[in-house]
Amino acid sequence: MSSIKFWLLFLWICLASAVAAETPKISGDYAGSLGPLHLKLHLKAGAGDAFDGTLDSIDQGAMALPCANSRLEQKTLSFEVPSVRGKWHGTVSDDGMMLTGSWSQGAEMPLVFRREEAFDAAEKPSAVDGIWLGTIEAPGAKLRVQVQVKSDRRGKEYCTLDSLDQGANGLPCDNVRFEDHRFSFEIPVVHGHWSGTLSENGNQLNGTWSQGRDSPLELTRQATALTPKKPEPPKYDDAMALVSADHLKSVLNNDLALALKSGALSPEAHGGAVIGVVHHGARQILVYGEAKENSIFEIGSITKTFTGLIFAQMVEQGKVKLDEPVRDLLPKGTVAKPDGLEITLVDLATQHSGLPRMPDNFHPADLKDPYADYSPANLYQFIAKRGVSRAANAGFEYSNLGMGLLGQALSNRAGISYPELLKMEITGPLGLKDTVVKLSPEQVTRFAQGYDAAHHPAHAWSLDALAGAGAIRSTAGDMLTYLEAQLHPDTAKGLAKDLRADSASASSSTTMARAIQLSHQLRADVSPTMKIAMAWLYDSKTGNYWHNGATGGYSSYAFFNPKEDYAAVVLFNATLSGNGSFADRLGEHVSERLAGKPAISLGQ
Repeated sequence: MSSIKFWLLFLWICLASAVAAETPKISGDYAGSLGPLHLKLHLKAGAGDAFDGTLDSIDQGAMALPCANSRLEQKTLSFEVPSVRGKWHGTVSDDGMMLTGSWSQGAEMPLVFRREEAFDAAEKPSAVDGIWLGTIEAPGAKLRVQVQVKSDRRGKEYCTLDSLDQGANGLPCDNVRFEDHRFSFEIPVVHGHWSGTLSENGNQLNGTWSQGRDSPLELTRQATALTPKKPEPPKYDDAMALVSADHLKSVLNNDLALALKSGALSPEAHGGAVIGVVHHGARQILVYGEAKENSIFEIGSITKTFTGLIFAQMVEQGKVKLDEPVRDLLPKGTVAKPDGLEITLVDLATQHSGLPRMPDNFHPADLKDPYADYSPANLYQFIAKRGVSRAANAGFEYSNLGMGLLGQALSNRAGISYPELLKMEITGPLGLKDTVVKLSPEQVTRFAQGYDAAHHPAHAWSLDALAGAGAIRSTAGDMLTYLEAQLHPDTAKGLAKDLRADSASASSSTTMARAIQLSHQLRADVSPTMKIAMAWLYDSKTGNYWHNGATGGYSSYAFFNPKEDYAAVVLFNATLSGNGSFADRLGEHVSERLAGKPAISLGQ
């Protein structure tokens, strides 16, 4: 699941740095975060007075982003990123442990890097340490994979993976294990897993890569590492006059021509996208590639906005309070009351709870369906261990765990399951018959086949305790009705064609308009130009409320702009790739066309 808008966040992550040879103390690896992005900065002394620098955005797989025009004067450091017209400037601490500054691109966004501790390498490398190279057979292509493995003095193994031909480099491994010639690791950012055995001569790793489906992947030991391909900087199509919903089809037909021929929507990629647009009340649903107008997709983290609206509904109905401790909605005795501040429901809804992105007891039995076996009991076990204390200065930290916990807590208070609560509070009142967690037999026939990053068929995801973070499936038509309600809350009452058979949904419809308005109130900062309401992110530069999503075989993007009275949703039948999210780029492109701005190119 992914909750990140590609274009703006891509601008954020296109940072790199170089410094003069007179300050070698800043050579090394640094970690920082910008909004929801986890970043790693790598600085290395170059020839003469130069320093080489690259930056990795771990969450998006955008690695080794280059720098230009760096300057270091005493303790002041600055550099530019011409490809995105951005600049970073700041200061270096006396000990070189901290780089404190701001990223600027029309507005200032604070960005601080802290030096990571030096790796304490093992005195004697393990049998699996080294550089490994192999090839994955993908439809119409062969993708080279490079894995670099190392161990520390404690015997713990670490690795990174480079997809050399996709520009997805330095992807971090998790759960790296080596025992009795068995070696395995996971790549969480692409939902991938490799497992196999080390050959007797120590030069081959024979195993299987799993990412939606299993593919043989044999890795051969190498003496030196290959230089990864660097990702292309984004390109932009020229601005044109404001495009209405009625004329968007003809514009997109031209803008998507290359993507349809040889890109994300080509027959070889099995790509299918459905785009819903509403502009001043005029609706259009556009279909491209292997999809139909009524196709059903997993919407991933856009689910979080539904969970936020359920919360707002229950506040308006007097069932919960904004600042109510989440502890009060968990089974009695789950977790003790902390001495100081504690996590409230609104902290969870605004991603300011201080909870991590995922719980540390999340160990999927099946990586093709990773959330299926994470139960409420697992969730309560983690919360009992972690506690519900909250730091006074807890900032924005994107957390699937936090929003999943909110959904589970609200379900507990209501005394019904999350799918039932979703129907009672939102989909019933709004008449969203194809917006569900579990598909009916008829809906299964319309469920679009999802694909992984290598264009292999992907397994659908099922979520239990964390359903509130990403369990919903929907159509473009339903999502457009949902977005129209966001644009015009006063018209939301009575959108369902027949509520007489469901008195609970009928009752919830009476609070819908107030709940939507409550869910739009901006409550906390994400960055200087971005704020958050109840799950919806708000871009102050465009006036868009937005969210995105991704699962193992699908990705999505939705936004609405109350001031300009337009909204759109993109549903795509493939997950994130080494080039980021096509759904994000397509959604951003539609937004820019509606606003009459230069639009990020869809032909890359």
